[in-house]
Amino acid sequence: QVQLVESGGGLVQPGGSLRLSCAASGGIFSDLALGWYRQAPGKKREWVAHITPDGHTNYVASVKGRFTISRDNGQNTMYLQMNSLEPEDTAVYYCSQGYARGNLYRPDVWGQGTQVTVSS
Repeated sequence: QVQLVESGGGLVQPGGSLRLSCAASGGIFSDLALGWYRQAPGKKREWVAHITPDGHTNYVASVKGRFTISRDNGQNTMYLQMNSLEPEDTAVYYCSQGYARGNLYRPDVWGQGTQVTVSS
C-alpha cells in the first residue's frame, strides 16, 4: 500500500510562490501515476494536476501557466511549484496516487493534506 505525506504549505501573499512536496513510500515510485487535488472551504475537492510515470502532465485550466507538477524518481517525491498565487488558490492541497489514461486521472490513495493560504 502506497503512503503519501505532503509538506510545504503555508501563508503567502498574493503574487507569491510556494512549492509543495509529496513523499511516497510503499510502492515502486517510478511506476506511479500521481496527482494534486485541492479543497477550498465549502467547496468540493477538485483535481489540480497529474503526472504519469513517463512524465506526461495535465493541469486544470485555472492553474495553467502558474503551477508546475514534477517528480523526482530518485527521491520518491512529487512536487507542485505554485507561482503567481491568488487568494482563490487558498485550499487544503492533497497529493494522490492513482491511475492515468490519456488526460484522465482517477485517484486511489490520498495524503493527509497541507494548507495553503494566500492572503495579504
